[in-house]
Amino acid sequence: MPGGLNFVFKGLIVGFVIAAPAGPIGVLCARRALMYGRRAGFFSGMGAAAADAFYGFIAAFGLTFVSDFLVGHQFWIRLAGGVLLILLGTKTLITEPRGKRDLPKSAKKFAGMFTSTFFLTLTNPMTIFSFAAVFAGFGLAGIKGSATSAGILVSGVFLGSALWWLLLVGIFTLFKRRFKHHELQWVNRIAGVIIAGSGAMALLSLR
Repeated sequence: MPGGLNFVFKGLIVGFVIAAPAGPIGVLCARRALMYGRRAGFFSGMGAAAADAFYGFIAAFGLTFVSDFLVGHQFWIRLAGGVLLILLGTKTLITEPRGKRDLPKSAKKFAGMFTSTFFLTLTNPMTIFSFAAVFAGFGLAGIKGSATSAGILVSGVFLGSALWWLLLVGIFTLFKRRFKHHELQWVNRIAGVIIAGSGAMALLSLR
């Protein structure tokens, strides 16, 4: 396999593997896909994929000063992420289900969905450790002397992560029509508890 394709392929695997584990971001994207349709789920997933690509960039280029900064300030980063998750989970828990037609079709609304999942994913310092471990396992950490190869690798990470989110959103979009108002109420309640609970666990881990 040519060098460029090899890096793309490895990046795809890394991005997919990092994104696939279930968590509050996955719950949030699935809930938005069910409530508001595939575009809402798509933009939410792309925010998470962009954050994964950012951490992949740090690992691929061996930017230890960035990772050291994130690790050194992980208390405040985790605090911010935990608070955001609790606020978002509480809002989800008490929100009444609304149909897709009720969602304002504006760039600002979708940009907000993208931004929220981007920052929520970014405020998880453990992600940088996950990337560092996986990149080390593939012998990819801190590619020296080849900015092009590292850039191709990061692109592959983004595509792999995006592939997972597209798959997740596609599955839940297929089930959207089966969910009526009552079922969507329970989706909000369950998603709200999981998201807020994840935030509470993040805050408890600061002790």
